[in-house]
Amino acid sequence: MAVTGLLLLLFVIAHMLGNLKFFVSAASFDHYAAWLRTILDSVLGHSGFLWVLRAGLVVCVVLHALTAARLARRARAARPVRYAHRGRVQGDYAARTMRWGGVILALFVVYHVLDLTTGHLNPNGVPGAVHDNVVADFRLWYVTLVYTLAVVALGFHIRHGLWSALQSLGTSGAARRTAQGVALGVAVAVTAGYLSVPFAVVTGLAG
Repeated sequence: MAVTGLLLLLFVIAHMLGNLKFFVSAASFDHYAAWLRTILDSVLGHSGFLWVLRAGLVVCVVLHALTAARLARRARAARPVRYAHRGRVQGDYAARTMRWGGVILALFVVYHVLDLTTGHLNPNGVPGAVHDNVVADFRLWYVTLVYTLAVVALGFHIRHGLWSALQSLGTSGAARRTAQGVALGVAVAVTAGYLSVPFAVVTGLAG
């Protein structure tokens, strides 16, 4: 779970940094999107690298979900007798957040692909006009709302997942607090980075 989570986190950060080219210029953003389709094109063909990357991400997501289910079953098997009474604790809340957050993110990824990859659900849907497609999306309040909810779910998922991974290293005391800070900082940075584009369009600062 840690390995697939790390790979997915690296992709999320790289994708966010690419999205920030939106603020450079429309031409720069479209050029960046076109460049991605030419990586290793002499070997994999046009857009071949992206399809290999997408396939790898699908494998990571499936393995991540299967591992989560397996760990949950193992945890239940470790205590077959339920507690007579157990109040709500932070771990329960975090676990529920991770489960529902994962479902929300999976559904959003399907929508996101149909929107900005294939263009079927995009209001503009012009191939290659990535900047205009993004602007057309976020000028619709309900698209911005869905995107915001998905990104916030992603932030919670990253915060808890990264904290859990760091905690498994045996942190305690000051190191524990540092790990919590790192997990929260990464989650906030990723959330802010992704939300900067839609809110720039909504407020008229860009687009």
